[in-house]
Parts: sequence; C-alpha cells; structure tokens
Amino acid sequence: RRTAGPSRTTCPTSTHNRPGRPVPEATLDLLAEGSTVEALSIEAIATRAGVGKATIYRRWAGKDALLLDALRRLKGIMPQPAGHSVRDDLLLLVGAVGQNVDPRAAKIMPCLVPAVNRSPDQYQLYQTIIEPRRQLMREVLRRGIDEGLLRPDIDVEVTMALLTGPMLIQRVLQWNPELDERNLPTQVVDGVLDGIRAR
Repeated sequence: RRTAGPSRTTCPTSTHNRPGRPVPEATLDLLAEGSTVEALSIEAIATRAGVGKATIYRRWAGKDALLLDALRRLKGIMPQPAGHSVRDDLLLLVGAVGQNVDPRAAKIMPCLVPAVNRSPDQYQLYQTIIEPRRQLMREVLRRGIDEGLLRPDIDVEVTMALLTGPMLIQRVLQWNPELDERNLPTQVVDGVLDGIRAR
C-alpha cells in the first residue's frame, strides 16, 4: 500500500530570498514558494536569478516563453519508447505520467491547475508542453493497430485518456491512499489492453 507522503496539493507560501540561481531555476523556485503564474514577474525572476531584466529578455521573448522553458525543465526529458513491444512502450509512457524527479513539481503542478483553467494563454502553454508526450503515446497505439495487436476501431484519443487519467488523479491529487503507485502503471495498462486488444 502506498505510504502517505507530504501533501502535493497545498500551494506553498514561503518567500525565501536566494539570489544567484539560473533564470529557469529561479522561476521554478518562485513558483514552488507560492508565487502564482499571474503574479510572477520578470522583475522578481531577475532578482532571484541575480541578473538584470535585459539579460532575460535577450534569451526569452517574455514571461510566457520563460515559463515554457522552465516547466519543460521541470517535466524533464520525455521517455523514449524502444518500439519492440506495445505493452512495454505503454508501461514506460504511462509510468512517466505525473512522475517528476524534481521535488518542486509536487508543489508547482497542482497550483498551476487554476491558472490553466482561468487563462487561455496558460492553457495553451500547458498544451504545448503536454502534446509531444501525447504524440508519443498516440504513435505507440497506432503502431499496435497497424501490427494487428489492437482493435482497429478504438478511439485513440479516448484510449490515451483512459491510460493517463488514473495516473494523473493518483499522483497529483493522491485520490486513493489504498492504491500502490508502484503497481498502478501495470494495472492500468493491462486493464486497458484487455479492452482494446484485437480478438
């Protein structure tokens, strides 16, 4: 059974001053300490990073471009399916859903949800980050169809939602403490495959 850890859904409120951080790291630090996306400013990021605003604008067009870069860093490198087994590739991709090596993600990601829901710009930024990951899973499912392993009539987009939804709700919201996150990717993938496997 999953051991309860620190809450992942409480937005932090501390505001430590640690200048000298690389700009994307400074951005993530401020978000992890409780700054909302709306309140986050280039001025605050520059102060935390120990650089001038002009330095930031030389590399990033504005706050949204910097946020995109910082959040991509937070998400980490996308997993790369080996292409030998549809099941193994899905296990790799599903296991990575909601999983972040950076401990700041547990504080940042739940607190981004309101911004994504309120702001079309933040929604588009989120989609820009997530779509390449969706595309990887889309390609694995379509390969399964082409190889005759999966039913040709499945809705690929709905199937992706069935695969990713349980992982997101458990890892981001800790929906059910009785679920073991170590086994959940296997249980989800095998359960979905039972329904979409070619007969």
